[in-house]
Amino acid sequence: MSKNNIELIGRIVSDFVFSHDIFGEGFLNFEIEVPRLSNTVDILPVTISERILDRDRFFIGSDVFISGQVRSYNNYIEQENRNRLVLTVFVRDIELICDDYAKNPNDVYLNGYICKPPIYRTTPFGREITDMLLAVNRSYNKSDYIPCIAWGRNARYASCLKVGDNVGIWGRMQSRVYQKKVGDDTFLEKTAYEVSISKIEQEDDYCDYPNET
Repeated sequence: MSKNNIELIGRIVSDFVFSHDIFGEGFLNFEIEVPRLSNTVDILPVTISERILDRDRFFIGSDVFISGQVRSYNNYIEQENRNRLVLTVFVRDIELICDDYAKNPNDVYLNGYICKPPIYRTTPFGREITDMLLAVNRSYNKSDYIPCIAWGRNARYASCLKVGDNVGIWGRMQSRVYQKKVGDDTFLEKTAYEVSISKIEQEDDYCDYPNET
């Protein structure tokens, strides 16, 4: 199994916009709407090579199955004078589907290394959450840095992982809208992307969980 796999089923909801080219191969960005079991949706960013995209077959409203990888890159924000980590789904294959295509609509597997100390916290309602950043190696000595979030027992388990630990995770990629304060009375709506963990494993699974509250 590859160390970085994602499979999505959803609907194309934006136009294809040129992103960049590498050695003469152009890449395009678009967005896909992926349903959740809760009857809400995630709007996820996608990157695809012009070489594998048939513009006569795929367009806004097309229902598609996508397989590929979760990729990251740094985007320089001039107004803030800093780099921002950006996630995207990098397409390896794309197919048109029918409505009765029976498959998990959002399935991610990653195998990588903890590259920052995990942050464990509880919400005001007592829900346990751990945020962590996973470095997943790929070819040519590159790595993708992927924010991940764990809940409940998985959060307690992830909270005692250390930088350098090798873990495998299963879950889904999600979008999350939040408000960022940019002035005394001004807030900017932004969207974050992360992998929500349903299962996590490492070789040495011994861990002293934090005290339950």
